[in-house]
Amino acid sequence: MNEQFVQVLGFVAGICTAVSLIPQIVKIVKEKKAQDISVTYLFVLLFGIALWITYGIMRKDAPVIATNVLSALINITTIILGVRYKKQG
Repeated sequence: MNEQFVQVLGFVAGICTAVSLIPQIVKIVKEKKAQDISVTYLFVLLFGIALWITYGIMRKDAPVIATNVLSALINITTIILGVRYKKQG
């Protein structure tokens, strides 16, 4: 299979996964509450993302590294907002 196609497929798949928490972030910010958010879930997810980044680095796989770094940043944002708005609720 064409290597460029495989790379693009990897990036598109990773971006879809990475942005999956964005609707949750929007909801938290809009409602200014996060009582229904499981911070434990988000920390477990973040640990898994860190493992994927490590795996990507070891395999020198740019799509895995880049999209999981994006996932980590979005996840950390969700954790911060979740903690912030749980305290306010």
